[in-house]
Amino acid sequence: MGKIERFEELDIWKIAVAIAVEVYLLCDMEPLKSDWGMRDQIRRAACSMSDNIAEGFEYNNNPDFIRFLGYAKGSSGEFRNKLTILNRAGKINDDVFKNLYSSSVDFSAKTKSLIDYLKKFEANKKNGNLPTFQPSNVPTK
Repeated sequence: MGKIERFEELDIWKIAVAIAVEVYLLCDMEPLKSDWGMRDQIRRAACSMSDNIAEGFEYNNNPDFIRFLGYAKGSSGEFRNKLTILNRAGKINDDVFKNLYSSSVDFSAKTKSLIDYLKKFEANKKNGNLPTFQPSNVPTK
């Protein structure tokens, strides 16, 4: 099993960046282009997912990384909420909604799995069962 040396190697970071890029492109088109408030909010929520992964990883310790992964997961929920509002208001079509919503659910599930893995690792470490962990020891798969 390989080790993660940089946050850019994490699948969840890649998913989050792909979501943010798609949202940026979507926001360059009407009707979001002229809805400055919602455009700003959905962009921030989308970018916050990858931002929190990057920041938490760079602290180079499990407790901080776990905390920031939780923030990233929370941002995913906020993002899905805004998507739902935009879809129900007729501002984004069903295909765009379903694609982004599905990607965000996938992101949340994978982030939760990583959080659970890291929490278990920390518990085992406390019990003396594992060596000291740093984020660079996160398994790639």
